[in-house]
Amino acid sequence: MDENSNARTIALRSRTHMPRIGFGTFNIPREDTQRCVEEALAMGYRLIDTATAYGNEAQVGAAIAASGMRGQAFVTGKLRNADQGREATLRAFERTRKALRVDVLDLYLIHWPCPARDLYVETWRTMLELRDQGAVREVGVSNFLPEHLERLAAQTGELPAVNQIESHPRWWQPELDAYCKQNGIAVEAYAPLGRAGDLQEDVVVRAAAAHGVTPAQVILRWHVQMGHAFVPKSAHAERMRSNLDVYGFSLTSMEMQAICSVCSADPHRVCGDPATYEDPQLG
Repeated sequence: MDENSNARTIALRSRTHMPRIGFGTFNIPREDTQRCVEEALAMGYRLIDTATAYGNEAQVGAAIAASGMRGQAFVTGKLRNADQGREATLRAFERTRKALRVDVLDLYLIHWPCPARDLYVETWRTMLELRDQGAVREVGVSNFLPEHLERLAAQTGELPAVNQIESHPRWWQPELDAYCKQNGIAVEAYAPLGRAGDLQEDVVVRAAAAHGVTPAQVILRWHVQMGHAFVPKSAHAERMRSNLDVYGFSLTSMEMQAICSVCSADPHRVCGDPATYEDPQLG
C-alpha cells in the first residue's frame, strides 16, 4: 500500500496538488454534461476530467462558470490524436482553453501516443513550452507505455507528471504501474471500475459484504490504497455521491492481494491498446 495513499490529493512534480478523486465526463451525453458537472461540484468533486475527443469541453466550462468554481476546480484537458504536432497542438490548446473558460489549465495531457504517427515527442516538447509559458500548471500523458515514456525522457530530459491509464482489478498493468511510481509519475486511473465489468468479481463482492459497502466502493478504495488517482464517471447522483465516499474503511492486506491477483487470473482490457491505437478522434 502506498504510504501516502490516504491523502486526498497527490503532489505532482511542480508541487501542484491534484485531487485524488475526480469526476470523469467520457460518454456523458453533451446535453447532460453541464448538469452532471454542476452536481459533481456541488457534491464535493474538485477534479473534472474532460478531453477534446469527448465533445463536451464547452459544457464543462459552462458548468464550472455557473457553479462559481472557477479557480477552485482542478480541470484536466486532453489533446486529441489528430492535433499532435507542434503547430496543431498550440491551436488545439487555445480552442480548449477558450471552451473551458480558463486562463490557465491545471493539467493538459497527450491523449494517446499514436506511435505510428511518430509525433508524440514533438507534441511533448510543445506541451512543455505551454507549461513553461504559464499557460498550463502541469503536463502529462495518457495511455503511454514504458517504451513511450523512456523515449520522452531520452529525447527531452523530462518525464510527465501524470500518466492517465486504463486501470482496474482486471487490467491494472502492474509493470507500467511500477514504472510510473519508480519514476515519480502519478498514476491516474480511467475506467477505474472496468466499466462496471469488475463489480461482480468474487473477491470484490466478498470484500463489499465484509465492510458493508458497495462493490464499486471496494474497487475505488483499492485504487486509493494502490496510490492511484482516479476518475469514475456516472450520470446518477447517488452513484456520484457513493464514489466519493471511500475514506471511511480500509481493505486488509489479504483483500488487497486478492484484488490485485484478479488481473493475472482474469485479465480484461476495456479500452484500446496504446501500442496500436491510432484513431484521430475526429468523430
